[in-house]
Amino acid sequence: MSLAVRVYAGYKSIQLWSRWVSDAKAAERYRRQDLRAARALLHTAVKLEGLLIKACQFVATRADILPDEWVSTLSVLHDRVPPRPFAMIRAQIERELGAPLDAIYPSFNERPIASASLAQVHEARLRDGRRCAVKVQYPGIEARVNADLRNLMFVLKILAWLERDFDFRVVAREMLKYVPMELDFVNEGRNSERIARNFAARADVRIPAVYWEFTSRRVLTMEFMDGVKITELDGTTINRHAVAQKLVEIYCEQILRDGFFQADPHPGNILVQPGPRLVLLDFGLAKDFPPAFREAMVRLTLAVLTSDSAAIVQAFADLGFRTRNGSLQGMVKVSDVLIGNVIRRGRAYADHDVMKEISDELPRALRDNPIVEVPGDILLVSRVMGLLSGLGKSLDSRVDMMQTMMPYALMGAPGGSRASGG
Repeated sequence: MSLAVRVYAGYKSIQLWSRWVSDAKAAERYRRQDLRAARALLHTAVKLEGLLIKACQFVATRADILPDEWVSTLSVLHDRVPPRPFAMIRAQIERELGAPLDAIYPSFNERPIASASLAQVHEARLRDGRRCAVKVQYPGIEARVNADLRNLMFVLKILAWLERDFDFRVVAREMLKYVPMELDFVNEGRNSERIARNFAARADVRIPAVYWEFTSRRVLTMEFMDGVKITELDGTTINRHAVAQKLVEIYCEQILRDGFFQADPHPGNILVQPGPRLVLLDFGLAKDFPPAFREAMVRLTLAVLTSDSAAIVQAFADLGFRTRNGSLQGMVKVSDVLIGNVIRRGRAYADHDVMKEISDELPRALRDNPIVEVPGDILLVSRVMGLLSGLGKSLDSRVDMMQTMMPYALMGAPGGSRASGG
């Protein structure tokens, strides 16, 4: 709470001070404040761990709308959170798998190759020589996350009381449902195998195999896959624009074709191999849409792409959106502001100009008839869209969103082909 007050006060003081100085001086003050605020948040997140780190990971992906000071400062939390001592990791593995570490992994690198909010990953070899990645959940992290969720529920309950036109508790309900699933590595392994089956026909998408005999609820052993982090392609021969195209394609397939998708595509979870081929990692947070919801998502996408106002209204109703007076006509404007702007400009991300239009037009579009209920399932889709938008900006994406999305929308529509993309 004290951090929030300090950050808010810093920006508010600059806002008031900027009335009497040049734009250049104000911009420089904002830049310094961005850096101070981001560093303070990084320090607090590392200290408190848990859900705050996950929130920072999301912030660090939004290169499309946030200053570089925020993105570059917090991006270390994608896979470089200060690791736990190896003795603690060894004890956790031996407790979970019921055998001495050396008996399971004759070769085990004590230095993690990645460390994040809930777990860290080590490179190892099994007794048969297979190279593997071992993901180990931090001891005690479940209790920390549960405490964070209780605190979040309390805060959002207060916000829902203050902001009566929107029920923020839907966010808390979704987090209460999904965050605990990220702590179950058996669930993650099953999600991984399901995604792998869905992409079996695509040679340019790779999913690590799960080694079930060395996996438990808190330890996940999987095939080791090399690759370059998706945000670190500079200096390689890999075509960033081809990577951006494939990224949009595979998420269109997951959401519009399969109705089951990886819901955490931050840079630490996507590697790139020559080809290019995309390696998807970490399926702790995955979403399975009910068939009716997937079909409504497909119809909404197709309606937005074809500017069909009546179909947009019907799709929002079918998805479960509700407004104060019951009319959803205003959602046509909302969809245009949030989605249509990006598609018409042929961009795979919302740049600063688009975000300014959204900040100017969205409140106006909602003022007369506020949204009072948002379906929980849509929140993960919105999160994924935000993450992909940030990655698109980082990759300087030139994806034609209309041309890319239309075949998948038609494929998923009633009577459309469900054949896999290539």
